[in-house]
Amino acid sequence: MKETFKEWIEAIIPWLLDHGIKIVVIAIAAWLINKIVCRIIRRTVRIAVIRDENMSKEAEQKREDTLIRIFTGASRTLFIVLAVLMMLQEAGLKIGPILAGAGVAGLALGFGGQYLIKDIITGLFIIIENQYRISDVVRIDGESGTVVDISLRKTTLRNLDGTVHHFPHGSITRVSNLSKDWARVNLDVRIPYNSNLEHIIKIVNTVGEELANDIEYKDFIITPPKFLRVDDFAESALIIKILGDTKPLKQWEVTGEFRKRLKIAFDNEGIKMPLPQRVIHKSE
Repeated sequence: MKETFKEWIEAIIPWLLDHGIKIVVIAIAAWLINKIVCRIIRRTVRIAVIRDENMSKEAEQKREDTLIRIFTGASRTLFIVLAVLMMLQEAGLKIGPILAGAGVAGLALGFGGQYLIKDIITGLFIIIENQYRISDVVRIDGESGTVVDISLRKTTLRNLDGTVHHFPHGSITRVSNLSKDWARVNLDVRIPYNSNLEHIIKIVNTVGEELANDIEYKDFIITPPKFLRVDDFAESALIIKILGDTKPLKQWEVTGEFRKRLKIAFDNEGIKMPLPQRVIHKSE
């Protein structure tokens, strides 16, 4: 037993000193080259991306980060595959039959591969057209969330509940970007029919101006929320439309604060929010 173990050690040590060192060198070289290529990709994307005068610096940063994530992910996958094949060959395995087998398997899975190709082509158009980027809030086929990852094949969203959704690009039929370039406060407010409309308009516009001048919110607001029009004559209330423009992703925060301040202003002026009413006539 000892002699067998000794023979095994004597046989393995020369192999490790020869092929083992080469395998380690291949792994380290692949890691270093990948790091260098990723750094080159980052610098190239930062330089090559065309600046749009209508696009904010934050939006440009999102687009660049998205492109960098995609290209570095693709290069990392390529180097891992090449390094593994080289290490297998150095370990004594013939990679020719493996590649041939992969080709045969590829033909066998050709029907399913068309969906992968469709995903990749659609993903390229999403990236080229800058439809959305990492950190954008989007709605894809009815599901809303923050874009946490984009690859050539799929988009990953995380919603407010923390649930992660994966969407293969080829299956996406509709995308709504809720955070591109600018966003909007869009409120429908019910007011009593017997209220002074001009007074209501003045209160709404004053609250919007005060919010836009508040040091905590002024950097988020492009145009203050203000009265736009009487939107509808409802059964028990007059509905007015209030609009204002904000920076991307700030519409919910600004809208919530505006609602709070408007309610306080209405309370101070003695204006009560109308409730649905129903009149019942009793027949004799």
